[in-house]
This record gives sequence, structure tokens and C-alpha cells, in this order.
Amino acid sequence: MLFNNRGGQDCFRRCLEMSEEFLTNQGLKKLKEELEYLVREKRREVAGRIREAVSLGDISENAEYAEAKEEQAFIEGRISEIESVFRNAKIVNSASRNASTVEIGCSVEVRGGAQTRNLMLVGKAEANPETGEISAESPLGRALLGKTAGETVDVHTPAGNRRYTIVRIA
Repeated sequence: MLFNNRGGQDCFRRCLEMSEEFLTNQGLKKLKEELEYLVREKRREVAGRIREAVSLGDISENAEYAEAKEEQAFIEGRISEIESVFRNAKIVNSASRNASTVEIGCSVEVRGGAQTRNLMLVGKAEANPETGEISAESPLGRALLGKTAGETVDVHTPAGNRRYTIVRIA
């Protein structure tokens, strides 16, 4: 489903409260690539390792078999998780968004104290704080949603309260 800005931030906030999944086009592409890799390559690789371990005989005390089965369970769980995200995702159309307010799919430059950070607001399924992709459901993401450049937000985090000023929205 395609989501545009006609409903504004109130709709984003209502959808977040209803636990709907949002994905940017970039996030959708990354998840599709990960799913394809898991299904076409990783699944086969692990199945081959299981076959090889079984061919060695008694699997009750076979560490290679146990490890491969554990990895297989992880892979199948991740495949299921990605497929669930696809079933429930609302794709955010970045091209139709309002560039004057912070929305899912936009880049935001924020200043907190002496530090300036560039962030991209994304859905929770594609969040990666290490690369600056923060979930709209995170404390900072929720605080930034609907705000404009120049506004200051107070964020309550497990590490304490933080204050950020929005420098620029792209």
C-alpha cells in the first residue's frame, strides 16, 4: 500500500499507535534483497551442511548437525519475519511528502549540544541506528515526527533526557 502526505502527521501518529509497519522504498529494496539471499543461497547452504552432518552417522552427539539445525531455525525465522513485514507494510512515498516537516522517509539534521547528527526517519523493520536510520517509533523518532526546522524537542531515553534542535530537513 502506498502512503502519501494527504493525511498529514496525524495519520502517521495514528498508524504508529496501531502498530502498522512502515517501509521506505529503500528499506523495501533491502528487505527484498535479504529475503532473496536467505531463500536462494543461505537456505541451500545450510541444508547442504545438514545433509553432510547426517551422512557422518549418529546425529545425537553431532555438533555440526546441531549448529546447522540452529542456523536453519534462525534463517527460517528471519524469512518468516520479513514475509510478515511485507504483508503488513505501508510503503512511504518519499516523493509526495511535505519537505517542511519531519516525516517517515526524510533525512533530518539535528543538533544535540555540540554534536550534529544526520538521521533518516524510517519504519522499525529497516531501522539501523549505527548508520543513522532511526525508527519513527523510537523515542527520538516520535519526538521529531511532524516538527519543522528550528524546532527543539526533548527526548526521554533510558540514558536520560536529551534536547535536540532540528537544523535541516531534506
